[in-house]
Amino acid sequence: MKKKWAVKRLTVNLTTQEMKKLEQYCTLTGRPATDVIRELLRGLEVDNTENSEMGKADSTITVGSGSKSQ
Repeated sequence: MKKKWAVKRLTVNLTTQEMKKLEQYCTLTGRPATDVIRELLRGLEVDNTENSEMGKADSTITVGSGSKSQ
């Protein structure tokens, strides 16, 4: 099966504690960090359903924080 490669590259700045936690999780599960992060992103609920279509690389998607007041 062919792998579909990402359209965009993302750089994420993590604290030392966050990086250690990610590394520990990856070691325990045997999974690469990229796969873990992608799974976490896929699990996010998106508030704006108009822009939630995954094929729109340039769309702005608003991710809910769990709070309705802004």
